[in-house]
Amino acid sequence: MAHVAEWKKEEVKTIKSLIDSHEVVGIVDLLNIPAKQLQKMRQTLKDKATIRMSKKNLIDLAFEDSNVKKENIVGLSKFMEGQPAMVFTDMNPFRLFKILEDSKTAAPAKAGNIATDDIVVPAGDTGFEPGPLLGELQQVGIPAKIDKGKIVVSKDHVVVKAGEEVSKQVAGMLTRLDIHPMEVGIDLKAAYEDEAVYTSDVLTIDDEETLISIQNAFSSAFNLSVNAGVPTKETIVAIIQNANSKSFNLAMNASILTSETTEPLLALAQSEMLALASAVSDSEGALDEELIEKLSNVPVPAETVVVVEEKEDDDEEEEEEEASEEEAAAGLGALFG
Repeated sequence: MAHVAEWKKEEVKTIKSLIDSHEVVGIVDLLNIPAKQLQKMRQTLKDKATIRMSKKNLIDLAFEDSNVKKENIVGLSKFMEGQPAMVFTDMNPFRLFKILEDSKTAAPAKAGNIATDDIVVPAGDTGFEPGPLLGELQQVGIPAKIDKGKIVVSKDHVVVKAGEEVSKQVAGMLTRLDIHPMEVGIDLKAAYEDEAVYTSDVLTIDDEETLISIQNAFSSAFNLSVNAGVPTKETIVAIIQNANSKSFNLAMNASILTSETTEPLLALAQSEMLALASAVSDSEGALDEELIEKLSNVPVPAETVVVVEEKEDDDEEEEEEEASEEEAAAGLGALFG
């Protein structure tokens, strides 16, 4: 039986202890991360998270030993890529992912790098005077020319498409043009929390889109609460206002006198009374002097149009009809004024 080095046993024990003492465990890839960048990241995560590098087989052993307390944590093993390391924290895995993403910085392209997005050389003045650079630019397909004593790129040009490898010649050219298309930082491949493993695509969240979704969800929940009459501290005021409005309309339509409806009901009754009086005003003796006076005091709106039907009668009958129509107009004024 092969002897297992004591340091390996201690390493597995240390990793297991860190797993057991933290709510969230993440797997990151530190391949090609400069020491300065890693040190800066450790400072950013100070008191928030712990980063620990180790051998893949020792990490696997620690996951297997911890799988009893933290079921399904062995699922992290398949995400160990490049130079794997672990992140231990009690913060939300989504927050951890955002902190790591925000800490990434632009870096020059190196030969052999794989472009995550199209690498574009923008149109414009390069700042270089005519010289060998012009030919070098043209050799890699960049449309360049001399304009006003400077080397100028005629139009935007994609030198490396997303997913393609950066050549040594292109890498050197991009560096000379001060174009840093690569991103250096710690990639969180997956994170474990409460028996669930979250991959990087799940952890990637658009803040603005998420905020809009939350606002829409709140609005829908608010409307449901109000319409269903389910009181909460957010909706109780709106529910009471809605109930008050409905009860007022009900009282008005049913002519129920309350402290709120008495005045508008009396005003409505007055208006209807004047309208009725106006409608019968052309009948002799139908109205007493008080009603006649009320009708005469009701102003006629300026926009009121009186339509008089023409009849083939003598002049006296037409004059009597015109007088009658004027009285009707006064009644309409009472109804709508």
